[in-house]
Amino acid sequence: MARKSLIAREVKRAKLVQKYAEVRKQLKQEGRWDELDKLPRNSSAKRLHNRCLLTGRPKGYMRKFGLCRVMFRKMANEGKIPGITKSSW
Repeated sequence: MARKSLIAREVKRAKLVQKYAEVRKQLKQEGRWDELDKLPRNSSAKRLHNRCLLTGRPKGYMRKFGLCRVMFRKMANEGKIPGITKSSW
């Protein structure tokens, strides 16, 4: 499990991205790069990193489910993800 501080930092960044999304879009369209530089760095969507919703693990992330591979496998085996079954042939 990821440290709580890393998870909290990522949540904080996501809030900043959402807060400044319209402002950033407007400034980019108008080409006002000087004003864009004055906005917080963490308000850029490029600085976000996908993390598992349950554990905060940054690697092995599956976008479709919002989980890391470890939690995906665990939940799939327990039948907690609808439509996912273990294959056998």
